[in-house]
Amino acid sequence: MASWSEFETVEPEFAARVRRLMTSRKHLTMATLRLDGSPRISGTEVEFADGELRTGSMARARKAIDLRRDPRVAIHGPTTDSPARNPAGWKGEAKIAGTVREVDSGSDAHRFLIDITEVVITRLNEAGNRLVVESWNPGRGYRSMERE
Repeated sequence: MASWSEFETVEPEFAARVRRLMTSRKHLTMATLRLDGSPRISGTEVEFADGELRTGSMARARKAIDLRRDPRVAIHGPTTDSPARNPAGWKGEAKIAGTVREVDSGSDAHRFLIDITEVVITRLNEAGNRLVVESWNPGRGYRSMERE
């Protein structure tokens, strides 16, 4: 696992693009695991500050209870449709997977730091006819592949 700053240090250009995509809108989607192991999807917001990726929750929210029990999390950034006349103009979408650590929020609300296990950007190539999947994880580093 890596902190946001560790990821940013080893892949600054890729990290900058991930950050731009994740902050292009306020509301993101978070996946957590319910007690029975099934997925729960919730809305969330993230913050990039002091070299950390952070998220929070209202006091006793189901997603916070999920994360306290099982710290695995996936966050999907906002996405838009590709421009009709220029599919390659689609900036893509970003996803971050990892685990959380709860830290003191100074209130009843929950505050979590996210340690990264994988970061992905999915976008179209310059011709707009193939899917490009760029990913990074601390064990293997950065890689990019194209798919039909």
